[in-house]
Amino acid sequence: MNVDVLLGLQWGDEGKGKIVDVLTPQYDVVARFQGGPNAGHTIEFENKKFVLHTIPSGIFNPDAINLIGNGVIIDPLILRREMTKLLDSGTQVGANLYISRKAHLILPTHRLLDAAYEHAKGAQKIGSTLKGIGPTYTDKISRNGLRVGDIASVNFRKRYDELKSRHLQIVEMIDFDFSDHLIDGLPFDVYEQQWMEALNGLAKLQLVDGEYFIHKMARSGKRILAEGAQGSLLDIDFGSYPFVTSSNTTIAGVCSGLGISPQMISRVIGIFKAYCTRVGSGPFPTELFDETGALLRSKGNEFGSTTGRARRCGWLDLPALQYAIMLNGVTELVMMKADVMDELEHIKVATGYRHKGELIDYLPFEACLEALEPVYDILPGWQHSIQTGNGIQEVPAAFESYIQYIEAKVETPVTIVSTGPDRSQTWYRKA
Repeated sequence: MNVDVLLGLQWGDEGKGKIVDVLTPQYDVVARFQGGPNAGHTIEFENKKFVLHTIPSGIFNPDAINLIGNGVIIDPLILRREMTKLLDSGTQVGANLYISRKAHLILPTHRLLDAAYEHAKGAQKIGSTLKGIGPTYTDKISRNGLRVGDIASVNFRKRYDELKSRHLQIVEMIDFDFSDHLIDGLPFDVYEQQWMEALNGLAKLQLVDGEYFIHKMARSGKRILAEGAQGSLLDIDFGSYPFVTSSNTTIAGVCSGLGISPQMISRVIGIFKAYCTRVGSGPFPTELFDETGALLRSKGNEFGSTTGRARRCGWLDLPALQYAIMLNGVTELVMMKADVMDELEHIKVATGYRHKGELIDYLPFEACLEALEPVYDILPGWQHSIQTGNGIQEVPAAFESYIQYIEAKVETPVTIVSTGPDRSQTWYRKA
């Protein structure tokens, strides 16, 4: 039992990257278990800021081994760009980075399909990041995908061309004209050429059989931290379907995304914001459309690190948080961005919803289809800055009361509180 798990409990963007970076010195291995470059894990330290999309957030500790697990999907060109930025910053990457051969590849045509599907949905868009995530996972499930280990196959190019042809036929059927469509600012042919060059570079990295690799680490006594992407409420099975991602973002994804058994998991660390945010379409019962929502967005710098889109902001939703804690078996909580609410006189917390004439305290199936009217408790704000350079020297009584209120409601301890974006701005509240 030497695998701990860290995952998000809301709609993503909870701050997983920072906390993985903070916790990495306690671990020997950091392993990403699902998602792809739709993730954007932001890490700040020493007046430097990094955004990771595919590489695990333990990469800044040269003593940590970083594994991209089989549940992750990889765009070789995005990975190469990410590695280049890290190397240019002086960060060691390569020697301590390992990639599962069973991880699937995001092809350039997967990104075309993503754009074509979103275009066809019109007003019903789900808010895709257009990174090819859904189409890649679709090919994985339908047994048509290409994996990292396939690069070494003598018939790889033949299989690539066949899959590309199949994708282009679908694009044509959707009647999506991609002649002037750009992928990351590049025409398709140029992107594909650079993708192929990056694919050759990927083949030279440390490719491993991830499931054997992680078990070898565990048997040798290494401490392992499994890092999730997106958030529990975006899980393909238990999220706000269809406005979800295409992988299992909950605890189940750890086992399938790394090749470990449930009995190997020890701590389950759940991260949540002291308020809620969401990017793209989908239900959001506590969303704010007033000046308070604008304040949270502005002060919290709530803009997607992958897409740059403004995040929707709202009050903390306790039934949704309790749901995510239940699904994941969370043993402890990390609260993020409470400092964004420093100046608020009053803070609302949703404790239930009015639904079909009844007051309920759970997420019904209809939450994905119908608007729920939130019912709030109103708590006093602390109106005192908790953003410091090193934890909290003097905890405002109202802030401590806010934390204790949440702990009592969700019956799970808050052990870490983030007091600002930098890794040093972290308060270890309980042992």
